[in-house]
Amino acid sequence: MKFYGRQPQRKLLRQMLSRDEMQTVLIYGRRRVGKSELIKQVLREEKITGIYYECKETTEKNNVDSLAELIGEAFHFPKPSFGSIEELLQYLFEKAIEMRIVLVLDEYPYLRAAVSGLDSILQSLIDRYRDISGLKFIVCGSHIDIMKSLLDSQNPLYGRIDRTIDLQPMDYYESALFYESFSPEDRVRLYSVFGGIPHYNRLIDPKCSVQENVTELIASTGARLENEVSMYLRSEISKITNANEVFETLAKGFSRFSDILSQSHVSSSPTLVDVLDKLIRMGLVRKETPINDANNRRKAGYYIADQLSLFYYRYCFRYASQLSVMDPEIFYERYIRDDFETRYVPAAFEEVCRQYLIRKNRAGELDESFGRIGRYWYDDPKTKTNGEFDIVTEDSRGYVFYEAKFRSEPLSESRIRQEILQVQKTGLHCYKYGFISRSGFDAEAKEDLELINLEQLYE
Repeated sequence: MKFYGRQPQRKLLRQMLSRDEMQTVLIYGRRRVGKSELIKQVLREEKITGIYYECKETTEKNNVDSLAELIGEAFHFPKPSFGSIEELLQYLFEKAIEMRIVLVLDEYPYLRAAVSGLDSILQSLIDRYRDISGLKFIVCGSHIDIMKSLLDSQNPLYGRIDRTIDLQPMDYYESALFYESFSPEDRVRLYSVFGGIPHYNRLIDPKCSVQENVTELIASTGARLENEVSMYLRSEISKITNANEVFETLAKGFSRFSDILSQSHVSSSPTLVDVLDKLIRMGLVRKETPINDANNRRKAGYYIADQLSLFYYRYCFRYASQLSVMDPEIFYERYIRDDFETRYVPAAFEEVCRQYLIRKNRAGELDESFGRIGRYWYDDPKTKTNGEFDIVTEDSRGYVFYEAKFRSEPLSESRIRQEILQVQKTGLHCYKYGFISRSGFDAEAKEDLELINLEQLYE
C-alpha cells in the first residue's frame, strides 16, 4: 500500500540513520496516528539492518524469546539464547560496533511494565556504548503520559534521547492524499469526519460517495469504526462516564469551562479539570485562548480536536438508540444530513482554512509571515455585545481577518463589504481581509482584500 505524507519526519529519521554515531530517538503519539508505519517506511527506504519489535503485554522471558528470534532472522543464524532483556540489548549494542544496526522497540510501555528498572538498564547501556557503538535505537509508544515521562529530569533516560518526534494527526492536505479522486468539496466533508488519522483514511472507498463511506465506516450498526472512539477512551481513561459527558457537551457546541460544567453531569470543577487535562494530553481536545487576550482563562475555550470523536458524539452517541434500530440510510437522512451540511462541515471548513494558512506561512508563501493565528475576542460595552472571530492572524504589520464560507453560492462584493464593516464596528481594525469561499466570488481582489477559492487549498 502506498505511503502518504510525513515528509519532515521521514527526513529526520533518514538523517538519523545516516549518522555514524549512536542515536536514540523517542517517537510517541496517539493510537492509529501512524507511528509504526512511519518507522517501517523509513526502514524500507534505507539499506540498513533493521530489527523491528512490537513489545507484548506479557512476561520478560516471552518478550526476550520473541526478540531473540528476530535477531536470528536478521543475522541469518539460529535463534540465540539470552537470559534477560539486558543481556539481549547488550549483545545488540556490541554488534553495532562492527555494523550499522537499527533497533526499534514499538509499544515500549508494555516491555517497561514487564521489566523492572528497564529505563535504568537502557541508560546504563547507552552511557557505556555511547562513544563506541553506532546503534540506532528507536523507542516508540502510544501511552503518551508514559512516553513523555521518559523525558522528565528525574527519569534515568533524561539527556540520553537525541531526537523526539511527537507524531500528530495529518493536516487536511496530507489527509486528502488518501482520497484524491474526490472533489475539493467532498475532501472537506471527508476530513470533517475522519480527520488526520491515516488508519481511518485508508479505509475510505473511492468508489463510494461521502455518505456511503460515512455510513459504512461509522454511522451504522456493526460499522468498521463503530467502537473506535469508545475503545480508545477506555484504554486510557478509567472513568469513561465523565469523558462521555464532556464529549457530548463539547459536541453540542459548548466550549467555555463554566458552560461545560453546568451542561454536563460531571460532579465538580476539579473533576472536570482532570478530565479535560487528560483529553488534551490524549490529543482529543484542544484548549484555545483568544489571540488578543491569551492570559484570560475565563475566555479560554475547549474544542474536540479529533474529527471522528466529534462526529461520533454529535450523531452516533447522541442518537445511539435510534441508530441501533433504524436503517442506516434513513438514520442518515433524519439525524445527520441537514445539520452535517449546514453546521458541521462549515465549522470543520474553518479548521481546514486555518491549517491552509499555517501551511502557507511555514512555506514562506504569504506576503507577511504571521507569528500567531487564532480566535479574536471582542467586547463592546456600548452595544453590550461580545463574541469571537474564528480566524485572525497577527504579524509585524498588525492583524489580518479571514472568513471561511462553505456555501453553495458565490460570495458577493456587497456581502464581503458588509462582513468587513461588521468587523470594524467591533474595534478590530485590520490592514488586510481575506475570504475563503467554497463556491468562489462575485467580486475582485484588491490590495487589502484577498479572495481564495476552495480549489487553491488543494494545489
